[in-house]
Amino acid sequence: MATPTSAPSRRRGHDPESVLSIAVGVFNERGYDGTSMEDLARALGVTKSAIYYHVPGKEQLLARALDRALDGLFELAADERAATGAAIERLEWVVRQSVRLLIDRLPYVTLLLRVRGNSATELAALERRQEFDVFVGGLVRAAAEEGTVRPDVDPALLTRLLFGTVNSIAEWYRPAPGASAEDLADALVKMAFGGLLR
Repeated sequence: MATPTSAPSRRRGHDPESVLSIAVGVFNERGYDGTSMEDLARALGVTKSAIYYHVPGKEQLLARALDRALDGLFELAADERAATGAAIERLEWVVRQSVRLLIDRLPYVTLLLRVRGNSATELAALERRQEFDVFVGGLVRAAAEEGTVRPDVDPALLTRLLFGTVNSIAEWYRPAPGASAEDLADALVKMAFGGLLR
């Protein structure tokens, strides 16, 4: 027999935010292309029509999930700390914040890193991701021009190496007691920037 609080609790469990969160988990587990609306309904414990109440379809869920990851990156790029000061300090700040963002939005960033451009939504996400890469590449070039980054390493390659390292965190990171995003960001910055600075 249902308790008086079970009905409101159930309704809260099916708001747009929880639908998105559960959908991202299923996409990451089964792959976006391998996930059907039936799979999503089963994971949510609702009918397909209940999902359509919140979103028109599966691709809209994907778009919202990818925006959750990408919007965070562009918020970093627009921050004043990424725009003023020595280029190497701005680059280090962006790398640190990218690690924190990845950990904070891990399921969403994981999904972003797995898209391959198989739909208009995925292509749009890849274009936005490339825009962020161009922004970071500009910081690396500026640091090279300032003389704080080794001149014998191509800035585009350096950008890929730095963010390849950041992005790899999504494959192995699992939250653990006592571990923090700050500790992980510190370790990555020490490793990467210790080898970059003259």
